[in-house]
Amino acid sequence: HFAQREIARLKEKIANAKVLCAVSGGVDSTVVATLLYRAIKDNLIAVFVDHGLLRKNEKERVQAMFKDLQIPLNTIDAKGIFLSKLKGVSEPEWKRKIIGETFIEVFEKEAKKHHLKGKIEFLAQGTLYPDVIESVSVKGPSKVIKTHHNVGGLPEWMDFKLIEPLRELFKDEVRLLGKELGVSQDFLMRHPFPGPGLAVRILGEINESKIKRLQEADFIFIEELKKANLYDKVWQAFCVLLNVNSVGVMGDNRTYENAICLRAVNASDGMTASFSFLEHSFLEKVSNRITNEVNGINRVVYDITSKPPGTIEWE
Repeated sequence: HFAQREIARLKEKIANAKVLCAVSGGVDSTVVATLLYRAIKDNLIAVFVDHGLLRKNEKERVQAMFKDLQIPLNTIDAKGIFLSKLKGVSEPEWKRKIIGETFIEVFEKEAKKHHLKGKIEFLAQGTLYPDVIESVSVKGPSKVIKTHHNVGGLPEWMDFKLIEPLRELFKDEVRLLGKELGVSQDFLMRHPFPGPGLAVRILGEINESKIKRLQEADFIFIEELKKANLYDKVWQAFCVLLNVNSVGVMGDNRTYENAICLRAVNASDGMTASFSFLEHSFLEKVSNRITNEVNGINRVVYDITSKPPGTIEWE
C-alpha cells in the first residue's frame, strides 16, 4: 500500500508546515495533490496556473475534478504574463526556461499571499522517474535530452524546499496509486501532457491565434480517438502546429495556410515509444474534420517516427 505509507511519510516530513502544490491538471500533479491533502488537509495550498497554453476547456475540467475530490483549489489567470514573455521566442529550450521561471514567479507571488497566514516551507511537484532521467545524468553521462520544466530550470532564488513524492515512480505506477486514492478512472487514463503545455507543440513563435488553432485541432483528434475506442489503446496522442505554410485549394480559391501534424504513440513508460498504427480511414476522417472545421489549417500530416530517434514531443 504505497498510498498509506507515503501519506504517513509526508505527515512526518511536513508536520505542521504549509505546502504549496503546483497543479497542472495532469495525472501526476493531481495524484500528488490528493496524496498531500490526505496527509495534511488544509495545510495544502493547491494552485492551478492557467498559463493560456492549456487544452480546450481544460481549466473548467480541472476545477470540476478538484471539486469532486473535495480539495480546495486556487486558480490563477496568468495568460497575459506568459504570452507577453513568450512573445518573439521560438527556440524550444528558451520557451521551456521562460515558462519554468514564470511559473515559479507566479507561484512565489501566490505564496506570499498565503505566507501571511503562516509560512509556506515546501513546494510539491509531480516529477516522475523518466523526467529525472531525461533531465539529469543519473547514472553517469547519459546526455541531457531536454529540460523538463519541473525538474531543472528553477531559479536559484527560490526559497522553498521541494517535495516530489512520485520521483521514483513510472507513469503506470502513478495511475495505480491514483486509483488507490479514489481519483476517477476516466481522469487517470488521460494521456500525459507536458508542463509547458501547448508551447512545445507550437513550433516557432507563439501567439493567441496559433494557440486557438491548435486547441481546436487537438480537440477534434482526441474526440475522434474516443469515438473509435482508440483513446485508451494509445499511450499519448496530440497535434503539433507546424511553422510551415503550404498551398491548398478551398472551393475555387488558393489558400496558403498552416500544416498540422497528428502524433500518436504506444509506450509503457515514456522512455521509448513507437508510433501507433492508426487505420487510414480513421486518419482520413480526422484530417477532413480538421481542415473543414479549423480556420487556418489546410494540410494534415501523420508522424511515423519512433523514440528513439525522435522524442515523443516535437520540442
